Amino acid sequence: MTESKKNTKPPQLEDIPDLLVTIQNEKGEKSAAAIKRIYELCDVGHKQNRVPMVCSGKWDVLTPLAMCLTQESGDGRHLACLALNNLSIPTENKRVMALGPAAKAVIGGLCKVIAEDKQESYLCCICLMNLSFLEASITTILKHSPVEDGAHPAAPLENPDSLIRVLEKLLSNSPSTPKSGSGKSEGVRWACGLIKNLAKSEDNAMLFGKTDIPKCVVDNLRNTNTPPNRWTSNSLEDFSLFVVLNLAQWDGSKEALIDSGAVDVIKPIMAEGDLQGLKATMACAFLDASWSDFPDGGQSANKAVSELMTNIVEKKGKDGQYAYGVFKLYTATKAFRDLCLSAKKVETNSPMATPSSVALCFQI
Repeated sequence: MTESKKNTKPPQLEDIPDLLVTIQNEKGEKSAAAIKRIYELCDVGHKQNRVPMVCSGKWDVLTPLAMCLTQESGDGRHLACLALNNLSIPTENKRVMALGPAAKAVIGGLCKVIAEDKQESYLCCICLMNLSFLEASITTILKHSPVEDGAHPAAPLENPDSLIRVLEKLLSNSPSTPKSGSGKSEGVRWACGLIKNLAKSEDNAMLFGKTDIPKCVVDNLRNTNTPPNRWTSNSLEDFSLFVVLNLAQWDGSKEALIDSGAVDVIKPIMAEGDLQGLKATMACAFLDASWSDFPDGGQSANKAVSELMTNIVEKKGKDGQYAYGVFKLYTATKAFRDLCLSAKKVETNSPMATPSSVALCFQI
């Protein structure tokens, strides 16, 4: 009776030391039950516990949870993934999890689950994506390249166990049209969300450009049967077009997109006139699309990118399309510059040089 009451009472933060001892010293059901209690401490009903559990310095819950990711037992591994996902949400926790003492164990454990194609792969991709919203972490995350103890370090591109190669394999081995909602399709979808964030760094983009990942995301857009006006936020197509946009900005990765036929694939999307149309327009500008490729003689491109620059300067988003902070000012201004260069090749008096856009450039 006492044991039953002990197992059914709501978990408390002061239970953590005993739970960690159980997780580290027990196996099977006892360990899984303790992991479940840790998960319950940071579930949606206990959001207030998430920051103290990681940032208070009282306990190290991250390393034991990361070690649980290597368990063959599905229950313990699954619950550890859920707990790490919840803990990765608060901004304060991201730096500790991605750059702190337990970072190698956390990133390594998540990467290993993805590499082994476990059913929790998609949860691990989501967790890494959460951490990658901290821009200071994105180069560290992508450079994850584990080797055996005592072995010489291996560069990410030369190590099949590195995160970048694991993500490349996941995308390359995906069916051309994976069944929506399946474990495989969810893993690919959230992997593309992670890559979208990691590709914001020029150094990272250079690494991606030397893999098959640019080709894979272009193929995601080429093979979809869903029209762009029905792409939902965080869908595979939405993430893939964001990856194309982010990689297209950098010389180290744009050639890989051009070689994959990206311009022909995303050119029709420009006519959408919504968020996807804006992303496609800027990506086409970065990828040196011909001025004739832009709809309406370039007028809609000029208007959309000028409006984006204005919104960023004024620190606001656009209702129903994007929030402030989704796009960086350097992305918008670089896209505007490349549109001007494209127009200049065929038009003596650039249609981009409207009074409002020129005044905005002076303001920036």
